[in-house]
Amino acid sequence: MPVLAYILTALGAYLLGSIPFGFLAAKAKGIDIRSVGSGNIGATNAMRVLGKPIGITVLLLDAAKGWFAVRFLSFWIADHLFQLDSLGGTREICAVVAGVFAVLGHNYTCWLKFKGGKGIATTAGVYLVLAPWAVLIALIVFVLAIAITRYVSVGSIFAAIALPIATIFTQNGLLVDIVTVALGALAIYKHKSNIQRLMAGTENRLGQIKETK
Repeated sequence: MPVLAYILTALGAYLLGSIPFGFLAAKAKGIDIRSVGSGNIGATNAMRVLGKPIGITVLLLDAAKGWFAVRFLSFWIADHLFQLDSLGGTREICAVVAGVFAVLGHNYTCWLKFKGGKGIATTAGVYLVLAPWAVLIALIVFVLAIAITRYVSVGSIFAAIALPIATIFTQNGLLVDIVTVALGALAIYKHKSNIQRLMAGTENRLGQIKETK
């Protein structure tokens, strides 16, 4: 039954996405990352608190959660466990469900009282499978925004805006387009504290302790 495949995909992707690599990396060094720096468990705060090598590792692992959920978990459930196409479902739906719930798992991890990161790296991992050209465009926007403003948060917000637009123009399908708009809006919402600080002129620039992605 297709709906059961989607439910299992959602559950598996959520649990995979919920692994708080930033929190675990800090915990291994006796630090509660939620109480230092920005208090966020994502890669940027991990980099500032734990150093660049660990921060980059957390970034890659957070991205890998999204990539693995879509590229392997969803396809395994769709193709091998349920043979979904023969049941009237589609691999695309399963992949999109996996991507959405991997991001939700990162943003609202059940292991930390449903408080997590902001989902930028995990979303990038998801869209490396769903819409790779759109990710490349969003990455360019991200880098340019940071280079111009020196704010990681501004780069993340602009990337969250660019990704849905790029996804639409690179023709990845209506379902992917709709979901990308929703995830982009969620990413911007998760940056609400950054936006408040930007408006107040108190947001820290690159090179200072500041909010994570």
